[in-house]
Amino acid sequence: MQNPPKQNRSKLRIQTIIETAEKILLEEGIDNITIAYISELSGLKRTSTYKFFPTPKSLKSEMSNIYISDCIKDFRSKSENIKSDNLSVIVLRCVGILFEYFHNNLKAQKLVLSNEFNPSLENKKFNELSLTIQSFVDMNIDLPEMFNKDGVYRVFTQIIISIFSLNLKENDRIDEVGKIEAHRAGHAYLLSWINQKS
Repeated sequence: MQNPPKQNRSKLRIQTIIETAEKILLEEGIDNITIAYISELSGLKRTSTYKFFPTPKSLKSEMSNIYISDCIKDFRSKSENIKSDNLSVIVLRCVGILFEYFHNNLKAQKLVLSNEFNPSLENKKFNELSLTIQSFVDMNIDLPEMFNKDGVYRVFTQIIISIFSLNLKENDRIDEVGKIEAHRAGHAYLLSWINQKS
């Protein structure tokens, strides 16, 4: 069954708004993503743009969800069982997959890793990413039972993202220094949970 024309028009407008916002993001930076400017560049009426995204924050949230969804798909496609029970090796793999995704995706890098707009621990897509990482770790190593295990992995994921964010702010790109620091901090955090239980 085909979508009604009105629904198709709405999807097309949303796509146009997001593509225009991405163009602004890449060429002019996150601060220039405003509803008025998007309407001007896209040729859409301002009321039409406001209907779908009442504020720049709501638009950035939607874009962030798209990029984190892509990151989840990318992580799942590369996170097969690596047959190691060495925590350092497993954390390095997690960091490596995330690093590769952000390094190769400038839009995600500029939005998700920006200080102005960082995914919160309450973000559903961010939680889905942390659960995906948790599944990969569990597949490879039997960690001791933890209080609020989901919460532990949300913090673990946030540590990695935050270090990439700091790396980007300091060097205007993410590089091996950020990757090394994310591994070191992520490994130390999970290790502290293991040491508490032993």
